[in-house]
Amino acid sequence: MTIREVLINIRERLQNAGIEDFEYESWAFLDWKLHIDRAEFYMNPNGEVKEELLAELESVLKQREQRVPLQYLMGECEFMGYDFYVDERVLIPRPETELLAERAIAALRANPHPIALDLCCGSGALAVSMALEVPGAQVHAADLSPDALAVTAKNAELLGASVTLHQGDLFAAMPEIAFDVIVSNPPYVTESEKQEMERNVLDWEPFSALFVPDNDPLLFYRCIAELGKGMLASGGRLYFEINRAFGEATATMLRAQGYTNLRVLKDISGNDRIVIAER
Repeated sequence: MTIREVLINIRERLQNAGIEDFEYESWAFLDWKLHIDRAEFYMNPNGEVKEELLAELESVLKQREQRVPLQYLMGECEFMGYDFYVDERVLIPRPETELLAERAIAALRANPHPIALDLCCGSGALAVSMALEVPGAQVHAADLSPDALAVTAKNAELLGASVTLHQGDLFAAMPEIAFDVIVSNPPYVTESEKQEMERNVLDWEPFSALFVPDNDPLLFYRCIAELGKGMLASGGRLYFEINRAFGEATATMLRAQGYTNLRVLKDISGNDRIVIAER
């Protein structure tokens, strides 16, 4: 089978499986499994593909047709310009979360000796990015899930970041440290929003990292805000990624708890996505 025929086959199968970004993913599969990028393809589209490579491609393509996320298949997801390891134990980092990372990193850079915490760290994308972008920062990462912390530890090692890990429920495992920045991207999708989500998310990504009850959508934010008052240094800040439907509700809750300088930031799609609050 020629490279051109392989590409056409991948594209058709992904499209038939309902993969929206089938064009991008077709090239990604070609590069990943056959080690052929676009430039090489156009130089030799009629080159023959080895049978053993076709067998490897077939195996992962079948999994993608079952809507296993491409990032899990590849074991990799780009975030803030770094290649993070991901698997089914953690959520796949989203592009909109880079806005949260950028704001937190800017705050850390403005502090001569910053101490930061990534709460509900998952893959460690936020914690590791902060540690890499602000080498002088003391960065901590906490999660209830030992599996998630194992992924964070792997990413810190792979990318050469210094991150201190803590396993426990929210602040339960934390020593008495006054943090300058606490970032968190906790579960925020309401149960009723499940019907709007894609199969690859519902079938493969961890439920515990996604959903909150319809009757208490600010559950994690309220708990973090209450406990955070005792964990933040004077002038320290909370940086939250939020459900787009609850921007003002989150800000109102934080204001009622005594936080100041509240800001609600929008993502590139114009949705409320980040809330910043100062102690």
